[in-house]
Amino acid sequence: MPFAPVLHAEWIKIRTLRSLLGALAAILVATAAFSALAAADADGSDPLFSVFFGVSFGQIAAIAFGTTAVSSEFRGGALRLSLAAVPDRGRWFAAKATAIALPALAVGLLTGFVTLLVGRAVLGTAAPGWTEGLRGAVGCALHLTLMALFAAGLAAVLRSGVATLSVLIPFLLIVSFVIGDLSGSAADFLPDRAGQVALHSSWDGALGPWSGLAVTALWTTAALLAGAWSVRRRDA
Repeated sequence: MPFAPVLHAEWIKIRTLRSLLGALAAILVATAAFSALAAADADGSDPLFSVFFGVSFGQIAAIAFGTTAVSSEFRGGALRLSLAAVPDRGRWFAAKATAIALPALAVGLLTGFVTLLVGRAVLGTAAPGWTEGLRGAVGCALHLTLMALFAAGLAAVLRSGVATLSVLIPFLLIVSFVIGDLSGSAADFLPDRAGQVALHSSWDGALGPWSGLAVTALWTTAALLAGAWSVRRRDA
């Protein structure tokens, strides 16, 4: 079967599952709401991160989206039906990842620009400039998309939504709120922290905005390759 109809079938699965649509909506709501609260209480030291502070919460919704989209295949024999229609497991997994990436990126871009506009309105004259703000909006979208795909790859390996979320959510919360301030350490190269460098006005670590996103992309690529290997090698 050609790639296009496989992708269309996977997109139908996503748009007809309310839990997935709810997760996409939660990305926008959580990011914009928590960012607005942070901007209202900002100290002015990093206005860009004050505008995009809510990404730390929005990415939890993003990983829930990526996890659920994949883990739903491992319930009730759904994967066997999918592979019966698409025997090429690599093509099926590529279509699944693409069907996750496209809406995540679209919602991520909407989230980035809405959050930027809300943050600028709250901060007023202390808001970051448009050039810096646009970099943050695009970085926000890319980071959220990469985290959704990272979760999707891990879900394909673990074959369980509960197991995947049990690993990723505590990991993100610990990295973000416990060791996340240790810049210049190995924590800067973890997927959560590396991708969020693009959301800061300035940075002290080894990574810059785009190199940080590249590190997150490497983590995501590794997770997707592991997920593809698991789908190819393990029984449905």
